Amino acid sequence: MSFLELTNIHKSYDNAPLLCGVDFTVERGEIACLLGSSGSGKTTLLRILAGLEEPEAGRILLEGQDLTHVPVHKRGVVLMFQDYALFPHKTVAENVAFGLRYAPAEDRETKRRRRSWVFGTGTSETNHRQATAVEAMLALVGLEGFADRDVNSLSGGERQRVALARSLAPNPRLLLLDEPLGALDRNLRERLLEELPTILRQVGVTAITVTHDQEEAFALADRVILLHEGRAVQQGTPEAVYAAPATTWVARFLGLQNLFPAKVVNAQLVEVPFGVLEMAGTVTLPAPGSTGTVLIQSWGIQITENGCLRARVIKRSFHGSYYRLELDCGGAILSFTQGLRQPAPHVGVELAFRLDPAALRWLE
Repeated sequence: MSFLELTNIHKSYDNAPLLCGVDFTVERGEIACLLGSSGSGKTTLLRILAGLEEPEAGRILLEGQDLTHVPVHKRGVVLMFQDYALFPHKTVAENVAFGLRYAPAEDRETKRRRRSWVFGTGTSETNHRQATAVEAMLALVGLEGFADRDVNSLSGGERQRVALARSLAPNPRLLLLDEPLGALDRNLRERLLEELPTILRQVGVTAITVTHDQEEAFALADRVILLHEGRAVQQGTPEAVYAAPATTWVARFLGLQNLFPAKVVNAQLVEVPFGVLEMAGTVTLPAPGSTGTVLIQSWGIQITENGCLRARVIKRSFHGSYYRLELDCGGAILSFTQGLRQPAPHVGVELAFRLDPAALRWLE
């Protein structure tokens, strides 16, 4: 059994279906990412997992426990909101300490002691324990020395770290993050893309994050779950999803551009607008005459004098560590990147190229 299992989750708003039988799993310790366009139901799924909303149908199992109708405070699930929802009248330490209020309590005495940590009503010993716990959380997110700061004086990245520390403080079974980097500028966002997975893995928490940005999802996640039209249309590691998109929509959403209408010729050949292409032997094609779409991964395009395909360069742009090229193949446009080891051909040049069969995917 997986750590988290969602089965056949349905939800509607104003009689319009939003989630139409969502199924996916997450393993213990994984960072999963719900990826999809606006309105695909990503945030609604987080709210259902947190217990802020109930599904109309379906079931949620966490470590084998059915959470579908369990109240918020008994789930051991923490949701970190996109706007961080910090308390403006509390210091950094007080915000983080508030998270301790929701730590699981094994007995009445433990619960009383924890409340004293949070509200500062205990003995010097319990107050010291509170301070130690808060300092540990702040150190984890790189905010040593920030305990007494006013949260209103913090930068966007610092606020995000405080919110993360507060969310991790109760040691949740499952951590949910709604667009955690959406409000940050580009430079800070890129830095935290590297730091956030490190922090989550250091703690060992199982986490689900939401984004509409595929680069962010791939950088953060061990598992990507793509949502489209109310369903989870594909899930897997970022590498597997990018290498083998399940549908044409997935390929387009991930930014893959080389998609062409195709017709099956035989068990290994397909016809596209600029020629007949050989598919890899591992690909199972439908019956001859069937139509679909062929995806050509850009890494499989190789400029070579021995190539049997011809094209003309119509676009060439420099991106620092690589060139981006577009080829006109008799009206069909191929886009790909080329490294700096050899000069990139200029616009207007006629050239020959070949396609690696392993870079071709058949999509229904």
